[in-house]
Amino acid sequence: MGVLVSDNRFIVLLFVTFANVWIASAFTGTYGVNYGRIADNIPAPESVVTLMKAAKIKNTRIYNADHEVLKAFKGSGIEIIIGLPNELLKEIGASQDRAMDWVKQNVEPFVPATRISGVAVGNEVLGGADQGLWEVLLPAVKNIYHALDLLHLADDVEVSSPHSAGVFGSSFPPSAGAFKESLMPYMKPLLEFFSRTKSPFYINTYPFLAYISDPEHIDINYALFKKNPGIYDEKTKLHYYNMFEAQLDATYAALEKAGFGKMEVIVSETGWASKGDPNEVGATVENARTYNLNLRKRLLKKKGTPYRPKKIVKAYVFAMFNENLKPGPTSERNFGLFKADGSIAYDIGFTGLVPSSATSLFSFKRYGMMYAVGAAALVLIIT
Repeated sequence: MGVLVSDNRFIVLLFVTFANVWIASAFTGTYGVNYGRIADNIPAPESVVTLMKAAKIKNTRIYNADHEVLKAFKGSGIEIIIGLPNELLKEIGASQDRAMDWVKQNVEPFVPATRISGVAVGNEVLGGADQGLWEVLLPAVKNIYHALDLLHLADDVEVSSPHSAGVFGSSFPPSAGAFKESLMPYMKPLLEFFSRTKSPFYINTYPFLAYISDPEHIDINYALFKKNPGIYDEKTKLHYYNMFEAQLDATYAALEKAGFGKMEVIVSETGWASKGDPNEVGATVENARTYNLNLRKRLLKKKGTPYRPKKIVKAYVFAMFNENLKPGPTSERNFGLFKADGSIAYDIGFTGLVPSSATSLFSFKRYGMMYAVGAAALVLIIT
């Protein structure tokens, strides 16, 4: 009996020890969700954490470093990438001291309790309209990395910068993928730095945007992961049955041409709008459900692409909620997997904070008695 007690104490001690070790992991599994917050009617961050944990979403990305959000994610175990907004790039790129201040304010106080796994420096900078930001992106990336390094956080907090399809000069067929020549003076040194720091290449990939730009020539089934004839790439002799994988392999091809063929690609955004303007063909609830359901199934298979079969595909879906204050076309405000009240926008297997026609977070059938005790309290909090 004494030996058993001793063994149990050892196991408890071991568990406590490992529980306090911050293990670097920029992405757990294959599925993540972008947590955009340009809205005045979405649930509080604490409720969002509850929602993500119930949905078993283990990775998320925010577009700033909101302290309210970072505090809410404390102890959740969810990996979170925080964003350094584009409007701060010039001052961060010009000053190592300013970068250190930013990291001390927005990263150091929260780790390791909040699992900040990365800092996304800017978003869709290269190829964007503000060419003044192209020149300051790399200095900003370097300054943030060096600040993390000086604070002994660089091994645990990855530095990256997500790109849009605007960085490509060509992307079809996939083997023709190549970056714009005009961007190479900025792209190549950025890739060299990320290669040295072992950071992946993050790309925002939207079959939805490709489809609505040319619905007459793009098969919607090809965009939605549904049965279709697919496309054949003569150069690689590979067949593609969905646009998502084709866009990924175009990215790998572009990296290869730039001299970085071994770099991993992670999808930092992808999704499908459930509502749009009259000219946004295909922006329907059914298409959004089909795309996101099939994407989720695809990611859960934990496999690579036709061109990179050993590189398991990882992606952040855009987005957690419909964001009612976003500018632009109607589609911009309707990418959410969940509605403003926390209910599901459509059923892809997730549950909501409040009951819907499809399901409820505290369904006894799915989750059992373990959630029943907290159900009444959560309803009161939400109310």
